[in-house]
Amino acid sequence: SATPRFHIKGKGTPLNAGCVTTFSDYTIASENRVTRTAPGVKADVAALLGCAVTTGLGIVFNNADLKPGESIAVFGVGGMGLNVIQGAALVNAHPIVAIDLHDSKLDVAPAFGASHVINGKTQDPLAVLQDLAAGRGIDVCVDTTGNRKVRENAYEATAPKGRTIFAGVPDANEKITIDSFPIHFGRKLIGSHGGETRPDEDIPRYLKLYGLGKLQLDPLITHRFPLEQINEAIALVRGGGAGRCLVHMD
Repeated sequence: SATPRFHIKGKGTPLNAGCVTTFSDYTIASENRVTRTAPGVKADVAALLGCAVTTGLGIVFNNADLKPGESIAVFGVGGMGLNVIQGAALVNAHPIVAIDLHDSKLDVAPAFGASHVINGKTQDPLAVLQDLAAGRGIDVCVDTTGNRKVRENAYEATAPKGRTIFAGVPDANEKITIDSFPIHFGRKLIGSHGGETRPDEDIPRYLKLYGLGKLQLDPLITHRFPLEQINEAIALVRGGGAGRCLVHMD
């Protein structure tokens, strides 16, 4: 559908509000796309709540409805994955398994609650997960990568009556092949849309957890860049840098 169009009062020039506002000098945001935060909330912490934190926690609380003592495996532990992990830790899941190709990401995962880490370059994730689950499968498997093979592995590693959550955005031309038969007998395959977050309800609650010291937000920021170095920030993320890169716009 067409994006909204606005007009400056007293002038005839229309302003287009595009689908993506990242890196814009100015942004027009609909009122229902803005969430008020309490006075004193730091801007860098608030920035994290735009996606990585809310999506990761929403996957745990809303999509997976993860219960204490259930197992979870997270394929891809960037900003979103780390928050899936700490959300799982908040509900006392076990084991909480972090899977990635970069040791730099796996090294920080235990600080957010991961009980086990798997490097997909040197280990077979499916074999390790089978051992950890004693052959019963993992209760919840989350893919944050969008990669075809990873998505298939996440589904394959899921317990017969478990939940597979697809949160990563796949290539439009890339299809997956799965055995759909288990879906008829209790297995669930769920596509996450921002963790089904309700910003006006969820963000204040997450900030309360942050204020209580139960939710780690500051350690998620591992690198800071001025806007002039945006290309370096993007290169770091593409290269497997851990945590979140914060870009200062002023």
